[in-house]
Amino acid sequence: MGFGGIGIWQLVIILVIVVMLFGTKKLRNLGSDLGGALKGFKSAMKDEDGKDAEADDDTVGDASAMKSEKTEKPDAKD
Repeated sequence: MGFGGIGIWQLVIILVIVVMLFGTKKLRNLGSDLGGALKGFKSAMKDEDGKDAEADDDTVGDASAMKSEKTEKPDAKD
């Protein structure tokens, strides 16, 4: 049982070596930096989706305004 041929004990040994090399403080800072970057990326994607939806709404609104202008012009000639 493992991940691509790597067993649980091998993962534990790799984890211990990484902690010994970098230390828990650096790993904690790295984790918080990575989490902040992911949070910023998610909020940017959410903002971009909101802008796309607003742009679609504006396009629909402009089209309906054009239709109403076209229908109003013939009425003005009568």
